[in-house]
Amino acid sequence: MYKERIVIKVGTNVMTNKDNRIVRPVLRRLVKQIAELYERDIITILVSSGSVIAGKEVLGDSRIEDKTQRRQVYSAIGQPRMMRLYYNIFQDYGMKCAQVLPTKRDFSPGMHRQNMINCCEGLLSEGIIPIANEDDAVSVTMSMFSDNDELASLIAQLINADRLIILTDIDGLYTGHPDAENSDLIQNVDPNEDLNKYIKDSNKKEAEGRGGMGSKLDYAQQAAANSIPTFIANGKKDNTIIDIIDGKNVGTKVAMT
Repeated sequence: MYKERIVIKVGTNVMTNKDNRIVRPVLRRLVKQIAELYERDIITILVSSGSVIAGKEVLGDSRIEDKTQRRQVYSAIGQPRMMRLYYNIFQDYGMKCAQVLPTKRDFSPGMHRQNMINCCEGLLSEGIIPIANEDDAVSVTMSMFSDNDELASLIAQLINADRLIILTDIDGLYTGHPDAENSDLIQNVDPNEDLNKYIKDSNKKEAEGRGGMGSKLDYAQQAAANSIPTFIANGKKDNTIIDIIDGKNVGTKVAMT
């Protein structure tokens, strides 16, 4: 029996370098921390971006002009590659992982939602780490999540997670632009607070991703409003996840006060 269950979301900007190439040591540091949590009887669901970038690494420039179709192709090629990377790293730590590719309808009340619950609970009960990503190969228009931040928040609520950790490439929410000298990191946020004044255009876009800081805050607030403390923190730094679990002041915590 696990004493805690958490959802960790890792964005594209965390796992890629300035050339938009996947940095394998970053994935290895991520898995190492998940393995340490496992040893502490804390089980994880990982929500991971990266399939589109992984597909580009394989295919290169595509001749497909339609943007949506091009993304579908990149994702279809890249998703098995991402899973192969994760599978090999988790295996190095003596752990098993599994692929889960939900669409938005899987969270609608009824059979689809129950199937998602059964899948996640079954994997967790066996000590297997579910790796979830939106199924970009088939998810278009009405079946799309706004981004993987939404997916992570929905999964956290679905399994009644004890925490949600959203990893990005900055330290958290700042009072201004993260690079400004007079900008300070906001360590604690109430989910009912209006945070629009802190969102800067430069923080809204992530390379090849759809979710910026505004999106992260929206879905962090939704999870926190459902009694799931949520953290937005820098996934490029060493030991960020463990530091959060150990109660250190890392990133921005969104939680009911």
